[in-house]
Amino acid sequence: MSVPVIDVHTHMLSDAWLSDIRAHGAPKYDVKPTAAGQDSVWVSGAPFMTLFPGMFDYDLRIANMDKAGVDVAIVSLTCPSAYWGGEAVSTRVAREMNAHMAYQQGRFPDRIRFFATLPWQYADSAVSVLKEAIAQGAVGVFVSANVDGKSLTAPQFAPIWQAIDDLALPVLVHPTAPQGAKEMELDEYGLVPPIGFMFDTTLAISRMILDGFIDRYPNIGIIAGHGGAALPYLAGRLDRCHEMIPACAEKIKDKPSRYLKRIYYDSVVYEKNALDLCIEVAGGPERVMYGSDYPHNIGDMAGCLARVDALDSGAAKLVRSGTAQKLFKL
Repeated sequence: MSVPVIDVHTHMLSDAWLSDIRAHGAPKYDVKPTAAGQDSVWVSGAPFMTLFPGMFDYDLRIANMDKAGVDVAIVSLTCPSAYWGGEAVSTRVAREMNAHMAYQQGRFPDRIRFFATLPWQYADSAVSVLKEAIAQGAVGVFVSANVDGKSLTAPQFAPIWQAIDDLALPVLVHPTAPQGAKEMELDEYGLVPPIGFMFDTTLAISRMILDGFIDRYPNIGIIAGHGGAALPYLAGRLDRCHEMIPACAEKIKDKPSRYLKRIYYDSVVYEKNALDLCIEVAGGPERVMYGSDYPHNIGDMAGCLARVDALDSGAAKLVRSGTAQKLFKL
């Protein structure tokens, strides 16, 4: 298929970021080898993210994109982003990451775009960094599904959301370890990535819907990472609870499933039937975009694209790039 491919869910780190989290991430974050000898970012004493060369090497990234048939990558930092070290460190790290990604965009102007990293815990600084990042060429904003344990609908984030809404930007909502991960023993069997992450996104987007967030900030293009996590499967349950449980209907009148048609999704799922369900719940391929989760060890550029290309040709064209071109104004 000659239609270009735009990857909206793909990550890059930097050597400077890694050095900073080593120096300033304590007591929550650390960088050290696992028992198997793999360098990893650790959270609260458990390995959290395995580090690979592809997370730092843009030339390797471009080569892997060429191999998989991916034309453009909208890269983002991944969790734990810059949510550590205090305001001065967090703000500096966010600025440096945005500058690094802008530099790489300059090296590969036809291949790389980027989501802005913000010091979300510090609203005034975050708004300033946002404006700087947009001037540097950022096309959207990255946020974790919880910011150091705080819900995305917390009042402290309202000035940031208003600034993003004023700019009508897309926002990738990406999971991190959910609150209570240690108490739920999610480190056992490595349950944070397969289950904990999905819970984190599902809770964050559900809260945004029930809180009236989507109505308050109608110009923000919320992207629910990993195909919306469990949301497509739970849409009917959310509607039933909205009908039967008063607390679920306090701030919204429409069914939650209607709000699920007002946000966007990536295609980072690992079964074709899951992608089909995501598209159905989203209201069509006009709300779904290709994503790979490269360069994580479960990232899958080629496999995610194969599942997209197994859709009918009209849907595949939209998911490959049509939806992203419109949302990101590319």
